[in-house]
Amino acid sequence: MVNSAYTKQINNILSEVKKAVIGKDQIIIKVLLAILCKGHILIEDIPGVGKTTLALAFSKALSLEHNRMQFTPDVLPSDVTGFSIFNKADNTFEFRPGVAFCNLFLADEINRTSSKTQSALLELMEEKSITVDGNTYKLPEPYTVIATQNPIGSAGTHNLPDSQLDRFMIKLSMGYPDFQGEIAILKARFNATPLETVKAVADASSIMELQEYVSNVYVDDKVYNYMVALASATRNHPMLKLGVSPRGTLALMQISKGIAAAYGRDYVIPDDVNYICSDVFEHRIILSSKAKLADVSPSAVISEILANVKAPGVSGN
Repeated sequence: MVNSAYTKQINNILSEVKKAVIGKDQIIIKVLLAILCKGHILIEDIPGVGKTTLALAFSKALSLEHNRMQFTPDVLPSDVTGFSIFNKADNTFEFRPGVAFCNLFLADEINRTSSKTQSALLELMEEKSITVDGNTYKLPEPYTVIATQNPIGSAGTHNLPDSQLDRFMIKLSMGYPDFQGEIAILKARFNATPLETVKAVADASSIMELQEYVSNVYVDDKVYNYMVALASATRNHPMLKLGVSPRGTLALMQISKGIAAAYGRDYVIPDDVNYICSDVFEHRIILSSKAKLADVSPSAVISEILANVKAPGVSGN
C-alpha cells in the first residue's frame, strides 16, 4: 500500500535542501535517496561548486548530528575512528571517539589523505561500527558518509582503493550551474547565507521510519533478473577489466526501491533501475587498456549496456 505521508515527507526534505543548493535538483534527489537506502555518497568535482553546502544542507534539514573533517596528508586513522587513552585514576584504558561518531559524516576531499587513513573508513562504511584495540563500537543510527573528492589527477590527490569505492552506493558530480542558475546563486547570496534558511523537517527517528518503509518496497522477479543481467553484462564487456560486484547489484536494488518510494509507488519498475544505474555502476568498473586507448568512458560503456539489455515489462504487485 502506498503511504502518501512518506512521499510528502520526502518532498518536504527536498524543498528545504533546495533553499541552499540551487539548480541541482537531480543531485539533491539522488543524495536523499541514497540516505533513505542506508547508502553512502561520493561526490567528485572541482572546488567551489557546492559539494560541502549540499552535505551541510542535508544535515540541517534532517536534524542529524553531523561532523566534518577536512582530509589532508597529516590526518591519522585514529582521528577518524578514535583511540584508547590510559586513565591513571582507575588504571584502565578509555575510548575517545573519533570524528566519525555521528549520524552524518562529511569526509571533505577524501582523496587528499593517505591510503592508510582512507582505509580507516572501510569498516565503518560497511559494518556501521569501528574496532579499536580489539573492541568494537557501534555507530549511531542512521549513519551516512558523504565524501567529496577532487578529480583524479589533481595535485596532491591519492586514488581511493577499489574496495572503498565499492562501498559508496552512488558517485555523483555537481558540475557547474547553468547560466540562469548561477545568476540565482548570486542573488540568493547577495546579503544572506541560504544555508541559514534551511529548517529541520525530519529527525533521526523519522529517517529510520522512512528507511524501513523503503526497504519493504516490492521488487518483481523480472526486475531482479534485469538488475543481475545489467551487472553480468559489465563482467563480460570487452572494454572492461573489472565489472560490477554483487555489492554493486545490491546497491542498485536498494536505491531503485528508494526511487519507487519517492514517486509514490510501492513497487520497482525498470525505469527506476535505468534512472540510477550509471550513478551506481560507473565508479565500480575498471576500463581495459583497449578502452583507454580508444578514449572510451565508463559512462559510454554503461549507456551501451543499458541500451542492449532488454528491460522487462513489469506492473505492480
